[in-house]
Amino acid sequence: MSRIAKYPVDVPKGVEVTLSSGQISVKGPLGTLNQFMLPSVTIERDGEQLLCKAVQGAANAGAMSGTMRALVNNMVNGVTKGFEKKLTLVGVGYRAQAQGDKLNLTLGYSHPVVHNMPKGVKVETPSQTEIVIKGIDRQQVGQVAAEVRAYRSPEPYKGKGVRYVDEVVVIKETKKK
Repeated sequence: MSRIAKYPVDVPKGVEVTLSSGQISVKGPLGTLNQFMLPSVTIERDGEQLLCKAVQGAANAGAMSGTMRALVNNMVNGVTKGFEKKLTLVGVGYRAQAQGDKLNLTLGYSHPVVHNMPKGVKVETPSQTEIVIKGIDRQQVGQVAAEVRAYRSPEPYKGKGVRYVDEVVVIKETKKK
């Protein structure tokens, strides 16, 4: 049995949870999120809490109950507070500029890199070397941040590239003669 699934998900005021056959919908002040429920997990409403329980006899039911509980908790947090990822650019001449739903990057290539933001994800650039990606869907925010980082991931000798704010890049020593 999953230890995470033992804990209930608290539903704050102003958040509506709709349980229909095979789908859960969470609506809050920032938007609405939908998720398909797994057949090996049942979600029960107990007042202002949601409980995820494994179906007896189903394969992987214990693990999937913990996964479903984490997904529902992320949905509730997303529609109330939202999620954000911060990236920073390290390198001479590396710049970022947000224009509407596009992120223009200058990363040392012979051409500018333009990344189109998917629906539901917003991007801000407080300075030329900082990028803040915001949204209500945790998976989507993390995926967009990973795609932006992949344009020029940090290299191990000088540390240049796009990195997460809290990321530690171990710098290698150069080859000696």
